[in-house]
Amino acid sequence: MAFPGSLRRQPANRGLVSHCTHHHIVVFLLTFFSYSLLHASRKTFSNVKVSISSQWTPSCLNSTAPELRPYELWNSSHLFPNAEEATLFLGTLDTIFLFSYAVGLFVSGIVGDRLNLRWVLSFGMCSSALVVFFFGTLTEWLHFYNKWFYCCLWVVNGLLQSTGWPCVVAVMGNWFGKAGRGFVFGLWSACASVGNILGAFLASCVLKYGYEYAFLVTASVQFAGGVIVFFGLLTSPKEVGLPELGADEDDSVEEDANRPLMGNDDADDDDRNYSIQATDTDNQPKAIGFFQACCLPGVVLYSLAYACLKLVNYSFFFWLPFYLSNNFGWKEAEADQLSIWYDVGGIIGGTIQGLISDVLQKRAPVLAISLLFAVGSLFGYSRSPNSKPINAVIMAITGFFIGGPSNMISSAISADLGRQDLVKGSSEALATVTGIVDGTGSIGAAVGQYLVSLIQENLGWMWVFYFFILMTSSTILFISPLIVREIRLLLHERRLQMLAE
Repeated sequence: MAFPGSLRRQPANRGLVSHCTHHHIVVFLLTFFSYSLLHASRKTFSNVKVSISSQWTPSCLNSTAPELRPYELWNSSHLFPNAEEATLFLGTLDTIFLFSYAVGLFVSGIVGDRLNLRWVLSFGMCSSALVVFFFGTLTEWLHFYNKWFYCCLWVVNGLLQSTGWPCVVAVMGNWFGKAGRGFVFGLWSACASVGNILGAFLASCVLKYGYEYAFLVTASVQFAGGVIVFFGLLTSPKEVGLPELGADEDDSVEEDANRPLMGNDDADDDDRNYSIQATDTDNQPKAIGFFQACCLPGVVLYSLAYACLKLVNYSFFFWLPFYLSNNFGWKEAEADQLSIWYDVGGIIGGTIQGLISDVLQKRAPVLAISLLFAVGSLFGYSRSPNSKPINAVIMAITGFFIGGPSNMISSAISADLGRQDLVKGSSEALATVTGIVDGTGSIGAAVGQYLVSLIQENLGWMWVFYFFILMTSSTILFISPLIVREIRLLLHERRLQMLAE
């Protein structure tokens, strides 16, 4: 009796373990820490917002008091008359960064599919490190304060940092097939959260010497990481003589393990042979076009859903330390350290939810359940008392249900979308699809950061959390067609399995 492909699949982790080499481990670690360092430099900015705001506004409590400097030099750093306007400008910088980052993602995905991924990634890391150094360290050392200069630097930084995610996801997609992809990518996507923790730790350690040293340390570490990536990263198995994913093999288990989860199991074999890419006699896969990538099943829906979810996730990323200091009156260094618990929850959530999605062989239902719990956790966190232990616990739970789905969409699901049957045999769709999903998400996050600052200034923090609940609910709404489809497939498979027994 012939069974559907989903019923003939072997345990995901079996194929994963049997084909894992030391090259896979090195690639996993290098891509993990390269993106962690990019995120660490972003986190530094959010962790020192209070110090920057204090430096840019007149305050008798500012550590650089007027009597310690010539009055002209002291007065020159006053970009804004009060902390409210400084806060609004900091929110504007977040928006500028995310908009340029979003535009860069669309471009970087296309570039990454056409140039060497290692070159693009290392160039972005090293160049971004120099821009961060200029923005936070050199301007303070030279006592040069200019709003337009800050804006220009942050536009460039967004464009350069956008080279990171499409490249690392494409490299990981080249090395790791569908066997255990939810678990592997769920664990690996903790790189962003680890970067946040690293950035918060580095910033809190040197913040007492001045916020410029926080930028100096993270920029130096990121630059060194870019050099290591340039000399050490292998972008695909063929560079060391290993077979590429999707290659014809006699082992049907491995062949099935490499089949994308996004593929339609009910399709005929003739449909699976269909490819939107032209036949290439040299067996060299060509890069997929931008509009072709947008037309792939699930890309648009997941992109719109991620726009709403990344808005919430990045709002916590950019504003959580500031919220803790502003709302509870806690010291900036303490708020930085406490904000780590949100990322801890995201790490655990992404790994566990990815593992569950591997077992079910379905992603959307797992996302839906997690996001429903996220709505409740957001409501609970908005009413968190002035207690650090209680706040940390609720914060970690919130990170579990928000950061986990965000990590899944941006990594495992993006890899699924970029390796479905319509682009079978081409790894050159991975970076483009990842850029589309993450770029759309960044547009939503960019708009959200400015809205957060406006809502907080006019209505207060409670309405900010109501806004987050609305965006999380919208995420569920966008993926609802995929949820219904995958639940139907799951029930159909269960019925067939019962008949087979």
